[in-house]
Amino acid sequence: MIALLASIPSPSRNVIEIGPLTIHFYGIMIAVGVIVAVLVAKRRYERYGGSGEMVERVSIWTVIVGFLGARLGYVITHTGDFVDQPWEILFIWKGGLALYGGLIAGTITAVLLLRRWRGDVFAFGDAVAVGLPLAQVIGRFGNYFNQELFGTPSDLPWAVEIDGRIADAAGYPGYTTFHPTFLYEALWNLFITAGVILWLERRGKLFKGASIAVYLMLYGVGRFLMELMRTDTTFRFLGLSRNGWVSAGAVLVGAALFWWMQRRHEVRTLVGPPVFIAPGAETVSAPIEADEDADDGDEASDGSDEIESADEEASDGDHFVADDPAVTDPPS
Repeated sequence: MIALLASIPSPSRNVIEIGPLTIHFYGIMIAVGVIVAVLVAKRRYERYGGSGEMVERVSIWTVIVGFLGARLGYVITHTGDFVDQPWEILFIWKGGLALYGGLIAGTITAVLLLRRWRGDVFAFGDAVAVGLPLAQVIGRFGNYFNQELFGTPSDLPWAVEIDGRIADAAGYPGYTTFHPTFLYEALWNLFITAGVILWLERRGKLFKGASIAVYLMLYGVGRFLMELMRTDTTFRFLGLSRNGWVSAGAVLVGAALFWWMQRRHEVRTLVGPPVFIAPGAETVSAPIEADEDADDGDEASDGSDEIESADEEASDGDHFVADDPAVTDPPS
C-alpha cells in the first residue's frame, strides 16, 4: 500500500484505437472542457438576463479562433520543434496549445461579435469567468495523459512518474518522478479561481464585470507560481518564462479592471432564483418575455372591456327604442 502511494503513475497509453480510428485522450479532455465551459457560461448569461442562444453563437466562433490563437502562440514560441517537420504544426492532438494565446484571440473575437450582435460584453465576461477555469481543470488532465507540463524532480508522495525518455528530453536524466504541476493548476482553478469567484458572488461582493477581473487576477497568480516549477519553457528573462511574465501582466490587467468595475457600482441583473453556478439574490423575478406576455394580456383585457362597454351601449339603445311609442305602435 505504501508503494502505491509513493507516486502517481502516468497512464500507460494516451490513445484509444477503434479499428483505423485513433482517438487521443488529450483531444477528449479538451472537447469535454469546451462543452462544460459553454454550458456553464450559457446558464450564467441567462441568469444575467441574456439569451442562451447568444452564448452559443458567440462561442462557436470564439472557440474556433481561440484554438487557432492558442496553437499559433505555441508554434511562435517553439519554432525549432517544427523546422524539420512543419506539417506537425497541424497535429494539435500531440499537445502544444498556448492558453494565453487562445484567451487573447478568443476575447477579441467575443467582444467584436457581442458588439455586432448587441450582446452584453461585461455580462458575458462574468458568465465565462467560472466556465473558463472549470474547462482548464478538465483540459489539464489531457496534459497528464501526454506526460507533459510537469515540474522539477520531486520525491513527494503525489509526485508523478514520467517516462525516462521524456525526462531525458526535459533535461533531467536519471529522474523518474516530478512535481505534477498540471494537477496543481487544476486544483488551483477548481478551488481557488472558480471557488473564490462563486463565494464572492454568493456574498454579493461583486458588481457587474468584476467576476472576469477576479478570474484574471487569481488565474494569473496561480499560473505565475506554476511557471516557477515547470520545466518545459524554452525562454526565460530575469528567471521568468514568457508565461510567467504574461501571468504577471494578467494580474495587473485584472486588478485595474476590478478597480474600474467596482467603482462603477453597476449592479448586475439576476433573473430568477439563484443556482450553484450562478449565485446571488434575484433582482428580476421573471424573464422579460413573461412581462411582455403579461402586457399582451392586459391589452386583450382592455379590448374585452371595450366590447363589453359597446354591448352595454347597444343594450341601452334597444331599450330606448322599445320605449318610443312612435316606433312600437303598428302603422295604421
